[in-house]
Formats: sequence, structure tokens, C-alpha cells
Amino acid sequence: MVAKQPRRIAVLTGSRSDYGLLYWTMRGIQEDSDLELILMVTGSHLSADFGQTETDIQDAGFTISARIDALMSSDSGEGTAASMGQTTIKVAQELARLKPDLLLVLGDRTEILATVSAALPLLVPVAHIHGGESTEGAIDEGIRHAVTKLSHIHFTATEFYARRLLQMGEEPWRVHVSGAPALEHLHRGELLEKTVLERELGLDLSKPCLLVTQHSVTLSDDAAAGEIDKVLSAIEKSGLPAVITYPNADMGGRAIIEKINSFQERYPLAQVRVNLGSRLYMGLMRHVVALVGNSSSGIIEAASFGLPVVNVGDRQLGRVRGANVIDVTSDKESIYAGIQQAMNTNFRQMASKVSNPYDNGKASDIILPVLKEVQLGSTLIRKRLVDLPSTLQALKVGEKV
Repeated sequence: MVAKQPRRIAVLTGSRSDYGLLYWTMRGIQEDSDLELILMVTGSHLSADFGQTETDIQDAGFTISARIDALMSSDSGEGTAASMGQTTIKVAQELARLKPDLLLVLGDRTEILATVSAALPLLVPVAHIHGGESTEGAIDEGIRHAVTKLSHIHFTATEFYARRLLQMGEEPWRVHVSGAPALEHLHRGELLEKTVLERELGLDLSKPCLLVTQHSVTLSDDAAAGEIDKVLSAIEKSGLPAVITYPNADMGGRAIIEKINSFQERYPLAQVRVNLGSRLYMGLMRHVVALVGNSSSGIIEAASFGLPVVNVGDRQLGRVRGANVIDVTSDKESIYAGIQQAMNTNFRQMASKVSNPYDNGKASDIILPVLKEVQLGSTLIRKRLVDLPSTLQALKVGEKV
């Protein structure tokens, strides 16, 4: 009798952020004898400017099956488009070589759209995590929904987002509510203790400290540098120590990096880190007084720690959020007022009791069985658009679909 071959699952990671979210699902694939992990690494993982984080992946015990080096030195719109084109070409070559049964991707970054575009003509079915969400202040908004239409299996972070996919015409059997994979670190008790964090980062966490993550506002050419200036000015006015992380490798990201490096030189209470990694980052969320910036971590993860969040600008506009989030405009005084509100005892007490709408337990417990059991073949590949009843009512007499 011929032994059953494991199902080959290709997973693409292009940044420190999605690697942290995919970690436990990748670990589950790696440890399951019925599955084989085909790990494809691209984007900022391969860039020294962003910490060469492919080494973190290898140190964690993962074998990299394909390195797709397509990140341009320019993060302008033209440079980003060129990176997407190179990623599409190189991913297509690797998918043709590796021949996975399924491709798993997460999120809404440019390399994700390039990757699923490459998978489409090769008839490689795509499973997508974090569809149905909305970030109106970034080009991610369009990318995420495009990836949804190019994907065949969906894992959403909330029931509300699952309903959005149905609204987009996806068939119900394709949609699964997994919760946010980032929170699995919390459920598995993998967070670092306060003393370890203090030793690793050289901080005194018995005193108030801010965690700051500010990404590009990719729908505006000049907003990235402008917003980070306002954020840093508000932090300086607060007089609080701050751990500031590098942004993702998005359009305008290098301008933000220049600003925060300069800020560290003039503000001795600032500590800039290229890459904290999931354990350090989430460990800090348990002990800092507030998270400041426009990162999705403030919307998705922070509520599990009862952490006040000063959410700057409209990058995360449209996402479901808990009452621990303080939405502020992109000006110094509004951000500073948000920090003061986050420090308020009454607000902190309220935030500590907030329920996280993204917490559905261990996401990989939902994702892995689907990857193992979904039937491959034409039924999965061939997508059917499900019309809303109101759409069907618009048909005229004698017409049908």
C-alpha cells in the first residue's frame, strides 16, 4: 500500500509583523505529519535596513524553502510597484518549482497581492487570513479586498468581518471565523516576564513608559513624515520614556525611520528598536501605560491587555475596535491630549475591563483542520459569486443568472 503523501502548504511571510501572526500556524503545520510546510520568505525579512529578520525565522527552527528578494531600495510609489512586479515574477517561478497544494497568506501588504496574483494562473488555491477588515487610510484597503476575491478559503478575525465577505459574494462554506492569530501568543503563555523585558531592553518598567509604532499613511505622498513629526513632538511634550519601533517596509517608511532616529538623538528617553519581535512587543503591551501610533496592534491585540491606545489619524479607520482605543487626529495637541487621557486613572480602569472582539481562542486550532481537510480540486478553485437577495430582485422579467 502506497503511503499517503503529506499535503504541501506554502506559507508566505514578507515582514516581521505577519511572521509573528503566522508563527503558531506555521508551527502546527511543521509538527503535523499529514502536512508539509513550504516556507517562502520575501520583503523586509531579506533587508538589512529592516533587521534581516530571516535569521529570526531560522533561529526559531523553520527551514526556508524559497527566498524571494524583490524589495527595491526606493519606497516611492514607483519603487513599490516595481517591487510588486518583481515579487509576482519570482513567486510564480517558486510556486512552479515547489508545487504546493495550498498557499496560505495573511493580511493586506503589497507582496501579498503580488503573491496571490502569481498563484492565480498556476491554479494554486489560496487561503487568506484577516479578510473583511477595513483600513480606509491606507492602500491596504484595496489590496485586502482584492486578495479576498483571488482567494479560495478565508479565515476572518470576527463574525462581523465574515459577514462582510458574504456581502462581497463569497460562498459561506469558504468562510471560517478563526479570531486573530496574534492573540495565540497570549493563549499559549509565551509572553516574556517583566524582569526579562527590563533586562533585554534596558528599561525600568516600574515607571510609566510608552510603546510607539507609527506606519506610513500610504494614501498620501507626504503624510508619512508629517504624522510622525506630530507623534514625536507629542511624546516629547509628555516627558515619558518611549520604546519606538521601526515601521513596516511600506511607501514612505524610510522617511519615518530617519525621523525617529533623529528623535532618539535629541530625546534621551527614547529607545528605537528595528525589530522587537512578537514576544518582546506583546510582552511590552502588558507593562507599558499606552500604545501610541497607527498600528493594527493597537486595534487587535491591545484590548487583551486592557491597554489604552492612542490611535493616530485615519490609517485604521473602519476597523472594529474596543473602548480602550482613543482616536485622535494627526496633530501634536490632539495626540498629547490622547496620551493624557490614556494616563487617566478612570480611563485605565475602564480599559482594563474591555472585552477583545478579536479573541476567538487559538486561531491555529481552527485554521489547521481546514487546511488539512478541505477538498482540493475544481470545486475549490472554481469560485462562484453569491448574489444578495436585493441584487437578484433587480433582475427583469425573463432574465436569469
